[in-house]
Amino acid sequence: MGFFTALTEAMTSRQSLLITGLDPNPEMLRNWATPRGLGGSSLLSQARAWCKFVIEATSDHVCAYKPSLGFYQAMGSAGVDLLMEVRELLPPDLPLIIDIKHGDLNSSSAIAAYLFQTLQADAVTLNPFAGQDIAAPFLLYPGKAVVINCHSSNPAARSLQHYPDEERPLYLMVVGESQRWGTPDQLLLEVGTSDPTILGRVRKAAPERFVMLRSLWGEEGNLERLLASGLNEAGDGLLLPLPQSLLNDSNISDQTTALKQRINRIRSEHLEARVEQSQLQSVQCRIWPHADQPSAQSDTANGEPSAQTGTDPELRDLIIDLFDIRCLLFGEFKQASGAILNYYVDLRQIISDPALFHRVLDCYSRVLRTLNFDRIAGIPYGSLPTATGLSLQLHKPLIYPRKEVKAHGTRRLVEGEFNAGDTVVVVDDILISGGSVLEGIAKLTSSELKVSDVVVFLDHGGRHDPRAKQRLQSEGLRLHAVLTLETISTVLVETGRISTSQAQELNACNN
Repeated sequence: MGFFTALTEAMTSRQSLLITGLDPNPEMLRNWATPRGLGGSSLLSQARAWCKFVIEATSDHVCAYKPSLGFYQAMGSAGVDLLMEVRELLPPDLPLIIDIKHGDLNSSSAIAAYLFQTLQADAVTLNPFAGQDIAAPFLLYPGKAVVINCHSSNPAARSLQHYPDEERPLYLMVVGESQRWGTPDQLLLEVGTSDPTILGRVRKAAPERFVMLRSLWGEEGNLERLLASGLNEAGDGLLLPLPQSLLNDSNISDQTTALKQRINRIRSEHLEARVEQSQLQSVQCRIWPHADQPSAQSDTANGEPSAQTGTDPELRDLIIDLFDIRCLLFGEFKQASGAILNYYVDLRQIISDPALFHRVLDCYSRVLRTLNFDRIAGIPYGSLPTATGLSLQLHKPLIYPRKEVKAHGTRRLVEGEFNAGDTVVVVDDILISGGSVLEGIAKLTSSELKVSDVVVFLDHGGRHDPRAKQRLQSEGLRLHAVLTLETISTVLVETGRISTSQAQELNACNN
């Protein structure tokens, strides 16, 4: 199991965004050990007893542990051995993040081998100033992750991190650059701050990334403001440290439980507010404007709309990239439905480009997060990779209707675990005639599942069969399209990728 999967599963099973630092600071250890009759023992003995105490008290309430390597190295070889003991003490389903802020290129390969092979760590914190090369040796290990330190809470660092000014500070440039180094399940961000404004700017610049917070929450009420600024649209994506003072408390388990419950109440309020907001907005208008909608109505999540199309710049770039890797072709192509179209959209290309695949999944996710459902169903076979990625990203179970039912084995119509009455959202890549979608939905409903919503990446807009939408509507189904051909053709003409005549051909009716 990879780091990101282990982390999200731990978040779900513990219902927690909390992580525990395991930093045996000598002064803190003395304050903890003396009341317990351990004041006369060695620093190593105190550290061992404290680590065991903290793990046992918090393992049911946190989703990860994060020891700082330097504290263990400071105790010599015995301290490094203690870190190996800590690895054995941790529950096997909770990931281990080693806090090292590594930034030396020459030793990166050796450090990666030690942390990931010998210590069996799951993730490591890195200093970003050597650039992408600092992350590469660590990302060679499948299932492991890096956490890029993009902002420090140390006041003396402000003159560097906020240079040259607050309009374009260095820390936001680090956020933007580091996202090119790895996918969201490979690369997280670390933000040291108690300022909700800074955290909010990082969240806006990296809406799909997990952010690990390092901070003292400060004055009363600051936790609420930090959560409001740092949670993503799914109500997670933010990892919060247990306060250091709490780790010395004899009643640490109850204190951690109370903090977890408080955070979850705030998360619930955050999600309720988002649901109310989404009900006031058109899903398709938020992502891609229809041809019959004024471009000024488009609502962008990641930046200012394009003056020409009303499309968010990052989404506009996605259309261009899809074209450049030949996901959109011109000619005569026979579709699965038998139709002959003058273009062909091949989304299977994206699964070989992980970064681009994640960007496509993000577009789907924005639509799906406005809907209520228990499970995601992909239509075989084209949309199964997409449905799988969305299942992992949204933490929703995946099922799928079989294209053909085998005469042996379980002979099930629907693969995956589900309960009668569960609500399912169906994901497909392209809507042409609607036949494959309706065939799959028929198998789902015959298995006592409820289907109300269908989300596709591209709606052909009735080019081949204008009755496709009507068929879905007659079955009580709501169709949500991430993008339309009109939007694609407009962007490609504006950027010189296709000619006006090709755009007219793309938008012409196909009989």
